[in-house]
Amino acid sequence: MTSPLHLIIAEAGLELVPREIEKEPCIIADAMRKKKKPNEILLDISIHYKAMRRLDKWFKRGRPDIVHIAMLLSLSSLLNIAGLLRLYIHTIGDKVIFVNPKTKIPRNYNRFVGLMEQLLLLGSTPPNSPKPLLWIENLSLKHLLEKIDCTVAILMHEKGSLLKPKDFGKLIAGKMMRNEVVCIAVGGFQHGDFEESTLKLFNSKISLYPAPLETWSVISMIINSIENSEDVSKVIWSSL
Repeated sequence: MTSPLHLIIAEAGLELVPREIEKEPCIIADAMRKKKKPNEILLDISIHYKAMRRLDKWFKRGRPDIVHIAMLLSLSSLLNIAGLLRLYIHTIGDKVIFVNPKTKIPRNYNRFVGLMEQLLLLGSTPPNSPKPLLWIENLSLKHLLEKIDCTVAILMHEKGSLLKPKDFGKLIAGKMMRNEVVCIAVGGFQHGDFEESTLKLFNSKISLYPAPLETWSVISMIINSIENSEDVSKVIWSSL
């Protein structure tokens, strides 16, 4: 039996507007437009830039669009359809969104924002369901890896060991075929580096290109390289 790949979007810029800036004019205007309270809307750097400059590490925050694209890519992949992918969103505030592989994420961005606002407020969606599609736990990245029982932890980093995607896919597929619990973390923020606490969790750091790439490009390369490996490809097509 082949073990699934555990894909973590780490330090994602996904959060509700923090209380220290909820009285800023651009926040209030956005909340009024949505007919919600300021602390019930997603922080978005494209709308709340002026207010966000007051926040610590503001340049890593307020990018729900990165999470949206990452989730659409991951959940619609053949790897996920074949039951070989588990997706987690670890936020910069040390919350973890657990994702049921059968979840259908809204393609429309505004609907996605509404879904994330509900999720961050209520903790699960559908709310109070015994089998939610998405649910949140307060977990650090370290505790998430422990909960998954991760045996192979890899951080995708521009300064990591450079591997061609084909070789990377073969490497990861081999570990999955040997039932190793492989966890791959990809940054979910736009600027800056991972926190030092995150860097220390991963002995293995890998790069698929000798320059920075967008989060969704890295995810696409990871998934495609594994799907195209000979062993996993056979498993995918035999599951159809």
